[in-house]
Amino acid sequence: MQLQSSLDLLADDTDFAALLEASFAREEPQRGDIVSGTILAVDNQGLIVDIGLGRDGVVERRDLERIHESDIFYVIGDPIDVMVIRSEDEDGNLLLSVSQARQSEDWQQAERLMNAEEVWQGIVTEANRGGLIVPFGNLRGFVPASHVVGLSRGLSEEERKDQMQAMVGTTINVKIIEVNWKRRRLVFSQREAQRERREARKEVLLEKLQEGDVYSGVVSGLRDFGAFVDLGGADGLIHISELAWHRVKHPREILNVGDEVQVYVLRLDDEGKRIGLSLKRLQQNPWELIEDLYHVGQLVEGTVSRVTQFGAFISMEPGIEALLHISQMADPQPEHPSLLVHEGQQLMMRVISVEPDKQRLGLSLKEVTAEEQARWEENRETGQDSVDPVELPEVEAETELETSP
Repeated sequence: MQLQSSLDLLADDTDFAALLEASFAREEPQRGDIVSGTILAVDNQGLIVDIGLGRDGVVERRDLERIHESDIFYVIGDPIDVMVIRSEDEDGNLLLSVSQARQSEDWQQAERLMNAEEVWQGIVTEANRGGLIVPFGNLRGFVPASHVVGLSRGLSEEERKDQMQAMVGTTINVKIIEVNWKRRRLVFSQREAQRERREARKEVLLEKLQEGDVYSGVVSGLRDFGAFVDLGGADGLIHISELAWHRVKHPREILNVGDEVQVYVLRLDDEGKRIGLSLKRLQQNPWELIEDLYHVGQLVEGTVSRVTQFGAFISMEPGIEALLHISQMADPQPEHPSLLVHEGQQLMMRVISVEPDKQRLGLSLKEVTAEEQARWEENRETGQDSVDPVELPEVEAETELETSP
């Protein structure tokens, strides 16, 4: 019996030592830790949660009200994740937070989306002069004004704010560009999301398009070098030289933003993901008609479109540019064409060469006689019809002139 009692005491000592060691090994939760627990009680004051430390924690009602979900029901016995806020408040309670535990999950999700460069969809709930507020779970995401799509340049601060205010209640696509837990900064970009989607659409479009296709689009932008056309989520470029058969100084002479146009797919660059378009390829090449409209020796009327060192380019129907070489302006030849002609000036000239294969039409001013010049000017002053380039040949075919150098 004595031996048995000694063995029982030894076992009790061993169990106590194990329990004591386990109690020391069990660490107290620190502020900011997220732990899993079980709901023990639900009342108007909040929740009581068992987090397995032999000590219950309290979640205050105001903490639960911070959660932006209206369909949450708390049931005794249900598991719940909470964050430790304070190990002991003024009443000795372990203070817990459900809302901050939820936010922690949202921060992690935001970080995953940012690292994966995924596009996310949210609803704009507020707007101020700095940008837009878009909730992300229990967090408030911010879209700076510089990352909002569709804000026109040159707007006043009030106009910009009004435009953003009109976006409240709308759903927008954004990319997460900054996640900072410590500073509680969650920053979105609508522009980056749009760029991502447009790039994806462009890849699909490049696979679908073929050179030589005719496609419908909307003019989305004008630049000095050409016009951008939205083909349905991806932009193609009409270079200024492809807008018309005649010379164009700026795309606004031909197009306006918002115009619906039919365009010819001129070239596709899969590697650079560029789409080259043309407007003029859908129009008849006027040089194909040139021999029916003009012939050597004919008197014609045109307007100076530009002046260079070697002569002047003359704008003529139907949308072509002919050359009045400096050597064909006068005898003796002027030192510079600008001494005799200027841009916008109307002239009567004689056709001295027609080369449709090279898209050239040569003109001469000095081969127009004084009598022809006087008659033309008189007709202009009296309002009579101008020289008709088709019906008024002034020289017989055998008097064809040599092409100027």
